[in-house]
Amino acid sequence: MKKKATESQAEASGGINVREAGRRGGRATLENQGREFFRRIGKRGGQQTKELYGELLSQFGKRGGRPRRPTLNDHVGERDR
Repeated sequence: MKKKATESQAEASGGINVREAGRRGGRATLENQGREFFRRIGKRGGQQTKELYGELLSQFGKRGGRPRRPTLNDHVGERDR
């Protein structure tokens, strides 16, 4: 896997990148709070999403999931020449 220039520069200078900092923070939270904490906040987030976007989520479900991106064969507002 090829690293970005900023990642290799951070490693060379002895610093850490954002991904590594997030990983360390997540592990520290897991050690301090436990797995149940992550279950609780995940459930809260799901409930909040349902309250805010319940109507939208229902529409997505009726359509068979998330809206699909257009394929190369689909015309997206262009005229045939």
